[in-house]
Amino acid sequence: MEQTLEINGNRHRLDIEAGETLIEVLRDRLKLTAAKVGCGRGECGACTVLIGGRAKLACVTLAACVDDPVETAEGLADEARGFREAMADRGGFQCSYCTPGMVVRAVSILRGGDLSDDDALRRDMAGNLCRCTGYQGIIESLRLASQTKGSPA
Repeated sequence: MEQTLEINGNRHRLDIEAGETLIEVLRDRLKLTAAKVGCGRGECGACTVLIGGRAKLACVTLAACVDDPVETAEGLADEARGFREAMADRGGFQCSYCTPGMVVRAVSILRGGDLSDDDALRRDMAGNLCRCTGYQGIIESLRLASQTKGSPA
């Protein structure tokens, strides 16, 4: 089925196959490889993208069902600069496999999530797993980025 997807502000007219997931379109067709296939079942968050401004899992999202604009880590690079810098400062990543999904989820939180306390940040980040660092550095990074949010996060 032919469909137009808006990805990172660019419109792409594609022939979408039945059952094709958004992660397959992003990685295989559009060569946007920041979103990763971790579990393929919507459990790890490595494939997190924003669809219509909300964090969604691209590995379980059928591409044919996407009507809203999609933003990937590549498209959020400028907006995510503060969080990425905080991650480096606070040791919030090691192998970096999960980092793009974490960055996308963090942008979603910084745009309008509950920044009231660390427990709220942990709840909002709960869908993104990291096997290397634990989560304290990631939460500290979110806190730091939220405190310096006067400029784009």
